[in-house]
Amino acid sequence: MARSIPSDIEIAQAAKIRPIVEIAESIGLTEDDLDLYGKYKAKVHLDVLERFADRPQGKYIDVTAITPTPLGEGKTTTTIGLVQALGSELGKSVMACIRQPSMGPTFNIKGGAAGGGYSQIIPMEDFNLHLTGDIHAIGVAHNLVAAAIDTRMYHESRQSDEALARRGVTRLDIDPETITWNRVVDVCDRSLREIMVGLNDDKLRDGSPSPIFPRKTGFDITVASELMAILALTTSLRDLRERVGRVVIGLNKQGKPVTLEDLGVAGAVTVLMKDTIMPNLMQTLEGQPAFVHAGPFANIAHGNSSIIADQIALKLADYVVTESGFGADIGMEKFFNIKCRYSGLIPNAVVLVATVRALKMHGGGPKVKPGAPLDEAYTRENLELLEKGLVNLGAHIKNALRFGIPVVVAVNAFETDTEAEMEMIRKYAEEQGAFAAVRTTHWAEGGKGAKELAEAVVEACEQPSNFQFLYPLDWPIKKKIEHIAKEIYGAGEVVYEPLADRQIEAYEKAGFGNLPICMAKTHLSLSHDPDLKGAPKGFTMPVREVRASVGAGFIYPLIGKMSTMPGLATHPAFMDIDIDLETGKIIGMF
Repeated sequence: MARSIPSDIEIAQAAKIRPIVEIAESIGLTEDDLDLYGKYKAKVHLDVLERFADRPQGKYIDVTAITPTPLGEGKTTTTIGLVQALGSELGKSVMACIRQPSMGPTFNIKGGAAGGGYSQIIPMEDFNLHLTGDIHAIGVAHNLVAAAIDTRMYHESRQSDEALARRGVTRLDIDPETITWNRVVDVCDRSLREIMVGLNDDKLRDGSPSPIFPRKTGFDITVASELMAILALTTSLRDLRERVGRVVIGLNKQGKPVTLEDLGVAGAVTVLMKDTIMPNLMQTLEGQPAFVHAGPFANIAHGNSSIIADQIALKLADYVVTESGFGADIGMEKFFNIKCRYSGLIPNAVVLVATVRALKMHGGGPKVKPGAPLDEAYTRENLELLEKGLVNLGAHIKNALRFGIPVVVAVNAFETDTEAEMEMIRKYAEEQGAFAAVRTTHWAEGGKGAKELAEAVVEACEQPSNFQFLYPLDWPIKKKIEHIAKEIYGAGEVVYEPLADRQIEAYEKAGFGNLPICMAKTHLSLSHDPDLKGAPKGFTMPVREVRASVGAGFIYPLIGKMSTMPGLATHPAFMDIDIDLETGKIIGMF
């Protein structure tokens, strides 16, 4: 008889949670190292890095996944389950380092990002909602920049150079057509993707039309902000200030970059973000420490938690498990080529999460609709369908091995999966070069269900590795884009829309050509087309726009129909969330 598992929030609320000062003490920190946010979460001061500078680095593990499907692969759950197994089952000193979730998905379809079942970060309600306010701070700072841009153009269109100079302002002469800085909000709202601003200010004092307003702009989701990418990649307050100052919002009418330093807003932005750079300390259901910090999406940003959190954790624990967003073609590739470049950290192993159900979908299984019963193809043994879908797993294994790091496949098991299906995945994964392929049941059993995975990961961390980046930075922008597209995605060629061509030319002329590439593409396929499952080959990949995140330190091409502002579903999660007025507990959340 199948075991009945309570909902995620019921499990989390029933957990015995330890005061965060006790969790801190378990890794050598004192209350003086913390800024407390209640009893169960805290920010950790950056000066602990100096205190533990002489400690050896722990082992560094990145958890990634096959191409996601609506069935869910359980990547964060696996990350937490592995941490719990390393700590509770193997007695290792271990920490998790994961991203803070956007409230966009929390109130939409995807749900939270604290893990699930008996492998979660707690308090999960705090985790999935405001936490310590980092995303809010980034949103305010980002929108301050947007206001500064429009304000500068407004006053420059109405005042002479002399009048501006009397107020300590120099003319920037921003070209409105080149501005890439939208506004942000941390909810999914498709109606804000394109907006008009300045509708009440379309004439100059002499009655002639304004050359600036109205103008078309839009909103992105807050975690897509370059300021969020900077938070995840910065290494100190000084570095944060320098990166913020380098942010380019567009070009002037002479074709030269305009930065936040030019706008005079870089200092204020840094002030608003000064507390965000301290990582947030929480805990797993089984009491292991976890840093929750930064939250960029992997399909529209680099999709990894912060360098600072990883650096501190690697001094405090013998094993550090971090997680890259979405599939290995997106989050993991950016983890290696962007995050590892700026951190100087090299992982010891990659954990690649897969499920039997998802592989069957990649093999051509029936479409899955939210709320509808699963087709029998996913709940009964079907080796033929599974075999066809294994090519997706194989593509991701090979992509991880390109970087010279051992790969352990974690098969997140469901009760309907059969031994024959599991054996087929194990055999195939090892044939493709995986160090091991292990069945896990951590969702239902916590750390106990990931013990075999933890043992395989410990062994993999001791294997020889030969880490290497996918491309050198001195390649031209197009060559780097095309190398990623062909080597990681399987594309046959790359085509550029005229706007993308112009942008690439402008960025290289401005001296930004030596930055790494952060592809913004669908997470639902190795290709740019979400309907192409499995491992498509030889397709033509379209680049419609290219933007420069100079402060964060990367160029990001927008591939195909890629939106930086998601929309809400017909029945989003917020419709089920409420509060119990008798107990004060949140209900209906996952």
